Amino acid sequence: MTSVDAFDSSGAHPRFAAALQELGLDELHSRIRRFPDATRTAAEAAAAVGCELSEICKSLIFAADGVPVLVLMDGASRVDLERVREALGAQKVTRARAEVVRETTGYAIGGVPPFGHRTKTRVLADRSLLEHDVVWAAAGNPHAVFPMEPKDLVAHAGAALVDVRERTS
Repeated sequence: MTSVDAFDSSGAHPRFAAALQELGLDELHSRIRRFPDATRTAAEAAAAVGCELSEICKSLIFAADGVPVLVLMDGASRVDLERVREALGAQKVTRARAEVVRETTGYAIGGVPPFGHRTKTRVLADRSLLEHDVVWAAAGNPHAVFPMEPKDLVAHAGAALVDVRERTS
């Protein structure tokens, strides 16, 4: 496992820092917040940032007919696998195993950012993210997050906007 000291001075994972540069988003480095304790869950990240749980953008990897797909979801909601299956036209959608997440993205669960992955994957973003002026997402490790306007985050992730959050009764 990589130590936190291996990350750049902003707290971002080197792969994510390179992605920011490639996307012309260098100014985000100064806005990355680094925490001494890991923020592996959306609730931990929201508490550390001091924002609403729904203002956290979770980056979740699923397997659609065995092919990895990234789903961006607000931190207060759960992904409805049936809605993801329908959005993708897939036969079966399951949560990806931890090793598949790392192999596909280059990051560990709890630190997966919305873009800057090792491999190109299909990306779905739930519309609920657009309900906020700013959302916070992982910067490639569980110790760092960054803020971004949701529409910009969706665009940089190359995501299709969909409705895949679990319906509440």
